[in-house]
Amino acid sequence: MSLKGKCCVVGVCGGIAAYKVVDVVSRLKKLDAEVDVIMTASAQEFVTALTFRSITHRPVITDMFGEPEEWDVRHISLAQKADLFLIAPATANIIGKLASGIADDMLSTTVMATKAPVLIVPAMNYNMYANPIVQQNIEKLKKLGYYFMEPDTGRMAEGTSGKGRLPEPPVIVEEVCAMLKPTRDLEGLSILVTAGPTREALDPVRYLSNHSSGKMGYAVSQAAVERGADVILVSGPVAIDKPMGVEYIQVTSADEMYDAVMKNFKDCDAVVMSAAVADYKAAEVSDLKIKKQGDDFSVQLVKNVDILKELGRIKEDKILAGFAAETDNLLENAAKKIKEKNLDIIVANDVTMEGAGFGTDTNIIKILRKDGSVTDFPLMSKLSAAHCILDEIVGIYKSK
Repeated sequence: MSLKGKCCVVGVCGGIAAYKVVDVVSRLKKLDAEVDVIMTASAQEFVTALTFRSITHRPVITDMFGEPEEWDVRHISLAQKADLFLIAPATANIIGKLASGIADDMLSTTVMATKAPVLIVPAMNYNMYANPIVQQNIEKLKKLGYYFMEPDTGRMAEGTSGKGRLPEPPVIVEEVCAMLKPTRDLEGLSILVTAGPTREALDPVRYLSNHSSGKMGYAVSQAAVERGADVILVSGPVAIDKPMGVEYIQVTSADEMYDAVMKNFKDCDAVVMSAAVADYKAAEVSDLKIKKQGDDFSVQLVKNVDILKELGRIKEDKILAGFAAETDNLLENAAKKIKEKNLDIIVANDVTMEGAGFGTDTNIIKILRKDGSVTDFPLMSKLSAAHCILDEIVGIYKSK
């Protein structure tokens, strides 16, 4: 991919992860992007401006009131020329400033003045990231249209472990590329996406469910909107914000998801069934909380309707994509499903692999086609994986 003709303004804040952003900027330059860097005063304690200037071959902005090299209002000119604004590592300080409308340095002032999409990549101590004030500020900015990448979980600089690490540079660059070079090859098409788990009630306080976070299905929805599709997202209970621009249908149980999917199926050109729908439900649901009844307790389960198999039975000329999240015999199980459920493609992943399990922001997928061919993909962000899936759908649609 080439980013020639695209301008990315990178805001670097004061955190130990600032060294990783040197690699991010280098990778963007290798893709022919024009990159301008703004550094906060704290960022300069970790990485020098000379480092970024050597990579970008551009002046690095470090002082709001410094002598300008060009006769323009720098924060306005950068705000206007940016196709994307990337802030990494984004500290609690800059997130709080933006959420509060504070513009007291070059970085915050320029962000306030831009109309370009802003991608914020937090990196900080895990306790700081989990602080309710920080989380409230993040949610506020998301609602205002700012984009966020989730931090990674792992060992911190101070020796502790938790959620707060800056994602690896290739993952950040993939996200930037997806935002800077969206294609519009799905315009005029309607895509139905299912996401998340379902919950099957046992009584008023208990239910059967699974570990699905919904992130893969939400990424597919976001990518499809970016590529011009009309998207209907049928979602089970998740703890993530819905993508902008989708028609959103919230469901809880497998029966509710079945009803929502069947109601909208006839008006869709393609369906991506990424939801982890429960295979079974309780034969009877108690109206009252079930009390302890000795050492052993059993629940009779009955099968839920297989939504994907039912869609395969009635699909006609619609494109149908399924998912196979497996722990063993990945290709064998996926190949069996694609045949039994009359799918065009199936996206298979081994959830025991690091970076490919539930709740992560990355995935490692294989795409199997009904002709038996298989394409392996490396570790990538779920948004990038979503675009790979949509590329397959576009290819099938054009071949019809």
